[in-house]
Amino acid sequence: MSNDYTQAVALLAGLVAIPSLSHAEAAASAWLVEQMSAAGYDRAFVDAAGNAVGEMGPADAARLLVLLGHIDTVPGNIPVRIEETPYGPLLYGRGSVDAKGPLATAAAAVARLGSAWAHAHNVRLVVVGAVEEEAASSKGARFIRDRFDGVREPVPDACIIGEPSAWHRVTLGYKGRVLVEMEASQPMAHTAGPDAGVATVAVDFWNWLSAYAAAFNQGRDKAFDQLLPSLRSLRTFTDDAMHDHAVASSGVRLPLDFAIDRFTQDALTWASVRAGAISNLQSPNLPISQSPSLTLSGPLTNITLRFSAYEPAWRGDRSNALCRSFLAALRTVAPAEKLGFVVKTGTSDMNVVGPAWRCPILAYGPGDSSLDHTPHEHVALEEYWRAVRVLEEAVRGWVDG
Repeated sequence: MSNDYTQAVALLAGLVAIPSLSHAEAAASAWLVEQMSAAGYDRAFVDAAGNAVGEMGPADAARLLVLLGHIDTVPGNIPVRIEETPYGPLLYGRGSVDAKGPLATAAAAVARLGSAWAHAHNVRLVVVGAVEEEAASSKGARFIRDRFDGVREPVPDACIIGEPSAWHRVTLGYKGRVLVEMEASQPMAHTAGPDAGVATVAVDFWNWLSAYAAAFNQGRDKAFDQLLPSLRSLRTFTDDAMHDHAVASSGVRLPLDFAIDRFTQDALTWASVRAGAISNLQSPNLPISQSPSLTLSGPLTNITLRFSAYEPAWRGDRSNALCRSFLAALRTVAPAEKLGFVVKTGTSDMNVVGPAWRCPILAYGPGDSSLDHTPHEHVALEEYWRAVRVLEEAVRGWVDG
């Protein structure tokens, strides 16, 4: 194998080997910055949010391309190792797919392009390993979004999100998300008494949410177009004031055309009816982006709804120079392959920066996304290396196009 391949694999293996749970990414960010500096990046630093940032090309270049990945991972200790298989070597480790593999792909591809090339083409390439993507806060992506706001620094001309798509595909869009927590409380009572226990309110909430989604999804065959709720946790407890509580936490994946304000109002109306409240039927004045909550008080039961982590769905356009550059790049690296376009039912930092920048945007990176967050997360090194070469050629094509 070539020295470039060896260096790219060492970058991936080294990055995966450093634990970087959400809120604890500092060591990995510092290490990646060191690697980018050593690879000849013009500027490399950890920014105020904790992101690892590497820049190639003039700071005042005519065009700006941001390659935005994330450096944090979900929990899970998977020993980092390379296993030889009949299909080639596989690198195991937490984050090898989601999403240190795509981040290392971007860092290696930009290093291969080099400073001289970026300056000669008057283009600024910014690679970001963002923090807290897995924490639903997207702190790193929000910081980068606000940095390149068209006032402090230019809005990017294009953006590539570092997420696993498989080396021969690009992702055009991600569903949105909102988290809804329902907490019900009522005075303690004997289970043989006439009043239903507070836990039944949690069951009623989940049944309402499921029915709401089923009604919305009538006639919608594709998962990307559907409202998809999930029950994340369910717990009960009794407080010191002798009130029983039930807390149901749910996540809802949102389609492109979803009216979030109507949904919050409908949820509050359900809570009012279920609690037997006769007032406070209006949504809180705070916008959904500020995680509003409201309590409905009935004669027996109080119900509080808390909305958080809202991100609208976003889908990029495939009829632009960025997509065409990937089509050409794949023909260069693997002429027999055909580029695939997909959309995902999860969310990513595309949901954060897409609505703000409104530039050509897609997600790209090696790896099988079905391995995300699993105990056997791994990436094929041949796929990783092909992705590095495809991304390098795609950036060249976008700049030259």
